[in-house]
Amino acid sequence: MAVSKGSEPWILMVTARSPTNIAVIKYWGKRDETLILPINDSISVTLDPDHLCTTTTVAVSPAFDSDRMWLNGKEISLSGGRYQSCLREIRRRAGDVEDEKKGIRIRKVDWERLRVHIASYNNFPTAAGLASSAAGFACLAFALAKLMNIKEENGELSSIARQGSGSACRSLYGGFVKWVMGNDASGHDSIAVQLANESHWDDLVIIIAVVSSQQKETSSTAGMRESFDTSTLLHYRSKVVVPRRILQMEEAIRNRDFQSFARLTCADSNQFHAVCLDTSPPIFYMNDTSRRIINCVERWNQFEGTPQVAYTYDAGPNAVLIARNRTAASLLLKRLLFYFPPSPDTELTSYLLGDKSILEEAGLQSMKDVENLQAPPEIKGGISVDKNSGSVSYFICTRPGRGPTLVVDEDQALIDPRTGIPKSTSIFDLHAECQKSDLKIITGTAIGVVIVAT
Repeated sequence: MAVSKGSEPWILMVTARSPTNIAVIKYWGKRDETLILPINDSISVTLDPDHLCTTTTVAVSPAFDSDRMWLNGKEISLSGGRYQSCLREIRRRAGDVEDEKKGIRIRKVDWERLRVHIASYNNFPTAAGLASSAAGFACLAFALAKLMNIKEENGELSSIARQGSGSACRSLYGGFVKWVMGNDASGHDSIAVQLANESHWDDLVIIIAVVSSQQKETSSTAGMRESFDTSTLLHYRSKVVVPRRILQMEEAIRNRDFQSFARLTCADSNQFHAVCLDTSPPIFYMNDTSRRIINCVERWNQFEGTPQVAYTYDAGPNAVLIARNRTAASLLLKRLLFYFPPSPDTELTSYLLGDKSILEEAGLQSMKDVENLQAPPEIKGGISVDKNSGSVSYFICTRPGRGPTLVVDEDQALIDPRTGIPKSTSIFDLHAECQKSDLKIITGTAIGVVIVAT
């Protein structure tokens, strides 16, 4: 059995951080709903976890009587099949663990009866089409693997993360990643492979327009199922179009050929949303602001005669715009702020998150600079320009980034090592936890609580 040197209950924790990713050749449609096996290969770009990531702390203790999870501070059920699949597959691969410093030793056989607590936090909108579930399940699989001393490489872990959220398998690597659909019914060959690391094409700059942070009306799971059942375009795409595009995209990434990369990325995004419209009933993930952003990019690219920016949209209205270099990104930001300015009382630095240095490179120091922006040269004389203030919530500037990493600073753990529950648990939840443990809160303030034994 799991033991420690002392008689006091112990808690062993691991904290990890995992990036999200954006597909440039889309995954849409499953041939197996339970194992989450796709009907086509897909390719994505991993985004810098310094700007968009999930942080997850996993903890184990003999004092825990059940598996529990908190997402963004709120406890959620782990009874769903996807969470259970991940936990089951991770436990099946667990190894012996020994922490000499803390005097803790856990044998492989102990993991079947030990329960875990999980706290996870996304620093970007959840269920809004920015692949929050991809980052979440990748981080969960990675952190649990480290906690349970699993020896498998990331390729094997990707097959576990995939069973939580298909796109999660691609977030186990940085840079440019391909999810191989595989052919075996067991799914063992449906894994992620890295095409190139994040430094391979580090000229690229990515600006995300967060049009809406609201949860989408049709989930990706439901949307895929409906498309698979009703869209003839989906099946033509998976059999005829995507295999060719995968080869072309791999070559474009290998050669850093932005013209081909942009053409393929935009075309595949547009076809994905065409599949959604071909679904019965049709699915609408983009909105008017999404389409205005496409018009802005297309007009500029046509004016320049060669692509400066690629756009892509997942299952949501938020635009992911990939600029060929920082010069193009600065010019793109000026256009976005011209067409979609913040309200006058907005702080410019709160309207652009992530890599804020792009503001200085674009010559934008204050809202006055935004107000003084001139119409882009592709706007011909006599054409009226509609500005859409307030239609974009904010922008995020980022770049291709690395895969999951461990967080070694224990102060950044999301779970309190004394209680085994999230540090950010509200006073009301803390009351319930203390009742379970025969503890009592005698003072609750804005800065803390005092807890005594009853």
